[in-house]
Amino acid sequence: MSVAERPLETGLDALRVRAEFPILGTTERGKPLIYLDSAATAQKPRAVIDAVSRFYEQDYASVHRGVYELSERATRLYEGARERTRAFLGAREAREIIFVRNATEAINLVAWSFGRPRLGPGDEVLLSAMEHHANLVPWQMVCEERGARLRVAPIEDSGEIDLDRFEALLGERTRIVAVAHVSNVLGTINPVERITELAHARGVPVLVDGAQAAPRIPVDVQAIGCDFYAVSGHKLYGPSGIGALYGRADLLEAMPPFLGGGSMIESVSFEKTTYAGVPMRFEAGTPNAEGAVGLAAAFDWLDGLGMERIARHETELLRYGEALLRAIPGVRIYGEAAAKTGVISFSLEGVHPHDVGTVFDGEGIAIRAGHHCAQPLMERYGVPAMARASLGAYSTREDLEQLAAAVHKTLEIFR
Repeated sequence: MSVAERPLETGLDALRVRAEFPILGTTERGKPLIYLDSAATAQKPRAVIDAVSRFYEQDYASVHRGVYELSERATRLYEGARERTRAFLGAREAREIIFVRNATEAINLVAWSFGRPRLGPGDEVLLSAMEHHANLVPWQMVCEERGARLRVAPIEDSGEIDLDRFEALLGERTRIVAVAHVSNVLGTINPVERITELAHARGVPVLVDGAQAAPRIPVDVQAIGCDFYAVSGHKLYGPSGIGALYGRADLLEAMPPFLGGGSMIESVSFEKTTYAGVPMRFEAGTPNAEGAVGLAAAFDWLDGLGMERIARHETELLRYGEALLRAIPGVRIYGEAAAKTGVISFSLEGVHPHDVGTVFDGEGIAIRAGHHCAQPLMERYGVPAMARASLGAYSTREDLEQLAAAVHKTLEIFR
């Protein structure tokens, strides 16, 4: 039996998983869809689609605002989703979970509500060189306003943070550390437990961008020890427009509101407004209750598969896919970290990544081509862009074989 024919030894039946995703049974450009862009956004299983539809059909009302049964039922489902998120991330209390639109909003909330009051001229925010723009631009904005500055921990050619340099950059003026748990470009799994330990030894709080990690590997914020952790629902096989911020309760309680409006208040007059406690203080306006319900369904679905099995599945597919691509002359893979998950960023000699994406689209293969919202990282590797194939629980060896075939075809076209 060949490697391609041998079943993955992960305990996860990808073909059964695929059957739960209606879109994966469709075609693109007249060919079966091969979806390899899960790092950008994951497809949605029937369980999530049904949960959102059921909420609209049977339970929809404005939450936290009505004394009638329908509103109270919607509120119970919304707050139940908060508890489900707490359990998935391993937080101590449900009030440590703030619902937001996405990880980007979560990071902005921390930057402006937690970071801004603590930063002054000469203070520092420490990031890594592999950060997504969502964990870079908000800090730039706050630093520019407050007269603080960004410090950037370099990465090795392998795509791993230089921990010695990172530790050396932790100084008396460091006020917060913000790092990705998993790189959206390199697939590197950063040692966030060690990073948090180093920062906390100097009294520095830590925010972890978990947008790429939470769908791929088990996450326990208490085990990590971080102060904040941000996730996006759409990458977790849940709906768009919903995400969550974990924050330590004592820190959240001391933070001012990020947005003002309904729901986040205790009392309002023209003279003065007092604010609600956590988490309501940070959830101004009518929330995305249907998104929260869908996110809870996504967590149920993920836990049903088992995050350890998903992690093993992606790791085995990653190794298989990288071996296929390395065997093709003219392919360069970026990111060789010892701890890595299901992201393969690559380039083809003499071919712009946008052209790679266009040829692949003609084959029904969806990949990402561009700077991946990580332009400083592109500069680090001396390229304007990369092509990226990213895996999910529904990915198979056959997907990667089709990817390799499309690479061969692309090189032939541009030869």
